[in-house]
Amino acid sequence: MTLKEQVTEVLDEVRPALQAHRGDVELVDVLEEEGIVKVRLQGACHGCPMAQITLTMGIEQVLKERIPEVKAVQAVE
Repeated sequence: MTLKEQVTEVLDEVRPALQAHRGDVELVDVLEEEGIVKVRLQGACHGCPMAQITLTMGIEQVLKERIPEVKAVQAVE
């Protein structure tokens, strides 16, 4: 399984929690050599004051725990 496929699988598990708050996350890119995952927050998550916390304490933390190759998650517009 590629790194992108692993990330997609984990994001699919996280997505229901975001959708419960009328938000979502879209996978934009995975920079495999750097271990960076780029995502776009959508819906209510986009522009939310808590978006950075959702990104780092939610999405990034879960991805790092489940996939050791992931070093960081970045939000893109």
